[in-house]
Parts: sequence; structure tokens; C-alpha cells
Amino acid sequence: MLTGKELARAYFDGLKEAYLREGGQELWDHFTSVAHGADQRDLDRLTALYPDIPESLVELLKLADGTYYREYPADKVLLYFLGSDYEGYPYYLLSARQMVETRHKAKEFYDYFVTREYDDIPVDEGVCDDLDKLHWLHFSDCCNNGGTSQLFIDFSPSAKGKKGQVLRFLHDPDEMVIAADSFDEYLQMLMDNEYDFINEDTVEE
Repeated sequence: MLTGKELARAYFDGLKEAYLREGGQELWDHFTSVAHGADQRDLDRLTALYPDIPESLVELLKLADGTYYREYPADKVLLYFLGSDYEGYPYYLLSARQMVETRHKAKEFYDYFVTREYDDIPVDEGVCDDLDKLHWLHFSDCCNNGGTSQLFIDFSPSAKGKKGQVLRFLHDPDEMVIAADSFDEYLQMLMDNEYDFINEDTVEE
């Protein structure tokens, strides 16, 4: 069983290999020459808001503090870093600060999932139905600026869910499903799928 730090490192190294395999050496080299780990103050604020945040996510942020229009001192980074159970969609990693700044996003924009307002919109039964208890960590937006899909770590599941499960929102058709039972399982899924969100098309975008 890998520790959170070991899993994060293994994931990061595997992502590099995926980029190199698909001809993305230049993209990866630019990313690693510009990006740096999260500021400790941002990590402290994030962990204060989410004391159960997975170690593996914290360790990923120590390797790269976001890839979504992230303005680092040397240059801007826009790099696909994650995937999901939904084939064909690459995702960005938000920075620690972005995760803090978007902490109210779920309650503001996805209340209709939680309240089950519409019978025809699929919502996994492991998702809670009480807005007052909602506690999600928004860690990733998809390639369409997050408009089509976003990823959350759910710290407020229903009795049929698991604390720390990863939720995947999809728009048109709308749905909220559990992509993995934990963030570690989510990362392992992407690794087992050989980072299939990195391919010739996504590298050329």
C-alpha cells in the first residue's frame, strides 16, 4: 500500500511518461520549468477548511500548485493533469488557492442535485440530500473551462456513500455520480487506465 506521498509521486511520474509517449515533451518541459509547489500558507488554509483532505492531493499540490490558467512568476501554465471515469475528457488541477476560493461553488450552483429537484437528473444515492451538511472540495475543472464537467471530493456523503468519495459532475446531460470511493482510488484508476486522457488530440490542443 503506497503512502499518499508515494502515490502522488508515482502519479506525477506516470503523467510525465504519458506526455512523452504522446509527443508532448515540449509541453511537459515548459510545465516543469515554470510550475512550483503550493505556498505553505495556502496549504494551511486549505487543510484548515478540509482537515480530512487526502495526503495524496496535498502532495500533488506540493509538486505543482495548479495547472488551470495558473499564473506562476515565470509564465502561465495550462496543462491537462487529470482525467475521470468519463472517457475523452481531460481535466486541470486547481491550485490550493483556487480550491479555497471555490469552496462555496457546490452549494451555489449544484443545489438542485442535492435537493433532487428534478426527477430526470441522475444523482448517485451516495450523494447527500441536505444542503446544510454539504462539504465538497472542488479540485478539478475539465477542458471546457469546467462548464461541462467538474470533480469534487465529498466529505458529506449520504449513509450509502463513503466519506472522501470523488464526485463527477457532468453537464448536458446533467448528472452527478461517484467516480471513485476515495481520491487515492481515483488516482489509481487513472494510472490503471494508462492516463488515457493524454493522447495525440489533447497534446495538440
